[in-house]
Amino acid sequence: MWPLEIICFTLCFVRSHQQFPRLCATQQALRTKECCPPWEGDGSACGSSSGRGFCADVAVPDRPHGPQYPFSGLDDREGWPLVFYNRTCQCAGNFMGFNCADCKFGFFGANCNERRESLRRSIFHLSRAERTRLLSYLNLAKQTVSRDYVVATGTHEMMQNGSNPLFADVSLYDVFVWMHYYVSRNALLGQPGNVWVDVDFAHWAPAFLPWHRAYLLHLEHEMRKLTGDASFTVPYWDWRDARACDVCTDELMGGQSAQDPNLISPGSVFSSWKVLCSQAEDYNNRGVLCDGREEGPLRRNPGNHDRNLAEGIPTSAEVEFTLSLANYDTGAMDRSANMSFRNTLEGFGDPRTGLGSSSHLGMHAAIHVFMNGSMSSVQGSANDPIFLLHHAYVDCIYEEWLRKHRPSPSHYPESNAPIGHNSEYHMVPFMPLHRNGEFFISSRDLGYEYSLLLGANQRLAESVRPLLEELHEVWPWLLLAGMCGAIVAAVTAAVVLTAKRWLRGSSWLGARKGKNTFSLPEQQPLIRSNETVENNYNYQTTM
Repeated sequence: MWPLEIICFTLCFVRSHQQFPRLCATQQALRTKECCPPWEGDGSACGSSSGRGFCADVAVPDRPHGPQYPFSGLDDREGWPLVFYNRTCQCAGNFMGFNCADCKFGFFGANCNERRESLRRSIFHLSRAERTRLLSYLNLAKQTVSRDYVVATGTHEMMQNGSNPLFADVSLYDVFVWMHYYVSRNALLGQPGNVWVDVDFAHWAPAFLPWHRAYLLHLEHEMRKLTGDASFTVPYWDWRDARACDVCTDELMGGQSAQDPNLISPGSVFSSWKVLCSQAEDYNNRGVLCDGREEGPLRRNPGNHDRNLAEGIPTSAEVEFTLSLANYDTGAMDRSANMSFRNTLEGFGDPRTGLGSSSHLGMHAAIHVFMNGSMSSVQGSANDPIFLLHHAYVDCIYEEWLRKHRPSPSHYPESNAPIGHNSEYHMVPFMPLHRNGEFFISSRDLGYEYSLLLGANQRLAESVRPLLEELHEVWPWLLLAGMCGAIVAAVTAAVVLTAKRWLRGSSWLGARKGKNTFSLPEQQPLIRSNETVENNYNYQTTM
């Protein structure tokens, strides 16, 4: 049975800090194009009275992007977030958030002046209690409606330029599902079925790694506020050389259902999860956006994938080759990029040769194909919670590359990348605003570390930590059991000794009664039959 806290919180609302703030999803905010909500601490816009931030014009760079997207003024994500807002909160110091109510990543405390580093661990190095908390927290996020944020269910044009707001309530977890859908959806060209597919503001180009890094950081941030657990981090799944989905068990992310191998085992909490934003082809055919409604159960059938798309789970050798590539991105900075670390890690460069436009998907993309279900669709992949573990490990590889090659900020492209991927471009659809180049830095500068990247002694300590924690939890019972065992052993020994003494005394008395007082002493025992010997042996053996 899952913790009672889940039931208690199911109908509650929780604060979230992504996408459209509820206070900015009104006719007035959309018409004025201003999203500068008050900070609850002092009631002023952006907490300006307390020096936390101020309302300011959004500055969007005018650097040219690549030729992959030949349109202008057609998609709401162009020049994000200008179609919806041209004034937002600009936070000062270590403050962050759509109203400057939060702290930047890595900072804590009421004044955001406490620096702390969090540790992302392998999911296999979590203690039993940590695994239970992870599953409980994820399910709580899936069942808890976001209080502060809503998701857009129509384009700005469909909203009649703000006169008819089209937004929906979803759970905290599903806010992130929607974000991944929205950033990667096809561009609608005006008529049902008429879409532009060669566009993605978070994939197939340089921002792939920075965008998903910001995504995971925000999810961790929201989970901590939801649960009150400031130490929560997303664990990673190191899938190198795995022969199967070793996180697909009911103790972790859910095994396969015996009745339907495409579904999750009923022994897992994830078997009750419903997906959304998973029917991209249907949305395109109707010329609409995902409306946030449930679209059926979570699906997964790992390993039974199309071998023509991907061979299987990547190997250690492929990871090492990918890390050896010195250039972050090359050429057109898209799926055709050769000898590009980003393109190879994303899965469109061959992890053995580095050549782009590979006939088989590798690395990151290969895992999505291997999972063979909800996670295999780019737009709907975040429905599967394994998505988080997978991308945490991809981010770990990204971090290892940054430490190995130590690129300068200028190594990230400032112009001519596919639309949405230049360094100064605001990440779609984040509110608060982030630029791609801000996450082309070490994870340590963002307040977190990976256990896999620690020193050898620290890694060893991490690997035995779960066992030590479990021993610490059970040692009083072990001590009690030992004491009880000692008492039982002492009592048993006492009984045996007493019995032996009694038996010796009984034999002596029996011998005295059978003797004639005036007879001569016996020289040896009198053995009457074999039966007597056998009975004597069995008796002693029983004792």
